[in-house]
Amino acid sequence: MISTKGRYALRVMIDLAEHRGKGCIPLKEIAERQGVSKKYLEIIVKELVRGKMVIGQGGHGGGYVLCREPEEYTVGEILEWMEGSLATVSCLSEGASPCERAEKCKTLPLWKEYNRIVHDFFYSKRLSDLL
Repeated sequence: MISTKGRYALRVMIDLAEHRGKGCIPLKEIAERQGVSKKYLEIIVKELVRGKMVIGQGGHGGGYVLCREPEEYTVGEILEWMEGSLATVSCLSEGASPCERAEKCKTLPLWKEYNRIVHDFFYSKRLSDLL
């Protein structure tokens, strides 16, 4: 399940993409347009800055801008940065310990196929596709 953190991060990124070329966009404006508390968006943009997805500038005239063009971001990279692994089951998460049941697990092929579908879906969508 994608949390509000991941969904709101996508909304922030879309908002910044829609307003690119207008300089730094104040978080207050994004919060108003998106109907999300500024306080909660502060947490989200801090993570986006840490992930080098957006650049933040403080002070008068400050705000946020995208680091790249909208077509250079995939939805998958944004969601995985905010959510962590999108794996359906823990044994398929990156860095998971090998499962002792993997060889005899009847459901593992199902989970692998589902994870591939989810991964391919989100990584095939670009931020620019959502504009």
